[in-house]
Amino acid sequence: MSKRDLKKYLVSLPKEELEEQLMALYEKFADVKTYYNFIFNPKEDKLEQEAKLKILHEYFPVRGKRPKLRRSVAQKYIKHFLSLGVDAYVVADVMLYNIETAQKYTAKREIRYGTFYKSMYNSYKQAVDFVVANGMVAEFKPRILAIHDKTFAQQWENSKEFERVYDNFE
Repeated sequence: MSKRDLKKYLVSLPKEELEEQLMALYEKFADVKTYYNFIFNPKEDKLEQEAKLKILHEYFPVRGKRPKLRRSVAQKYIKHFLSLGVDAYVVADVMLYNIETAQKYTAKREIRYGTFYKSMYNSYKQAVDFVVANGMVAEFKPRILAIHDKTFAQQWENSKEFERVYDNFE
């Protein structure tokens, strides 16, 4: 069904039927429930702290477990935030926090597989593009520069790629 057809259908429904269908969607689909819960009670700071804690535990687990170092955890939160319409500042903050946390980890332990560095580069590029697209360069430039500088200080194998992204950013 196209968006236009859906709009025609919704306009033709009596108000009571429309309300019933919305309630059925709310009860049946968790995504709809999450969306409406966020719209009517947007606790962005709580969501942000939850995301940051999960990201932190990926690199520094609580109970002495091995760190998993999964970029996908942060990506899942970022995608979720974007679908909910969370403030762009919060999304950018979480994007950069993920890379900063990874750099804290690599400052203590060397990582030998290139896929980790490639995924961090992808996160960096995504974050820089997001910051530029949302007009938040002034707010995030110091953090973006710090991440760039740490890739050289920690001798990341793809630090030149980070430099290219940063050069295009300026």
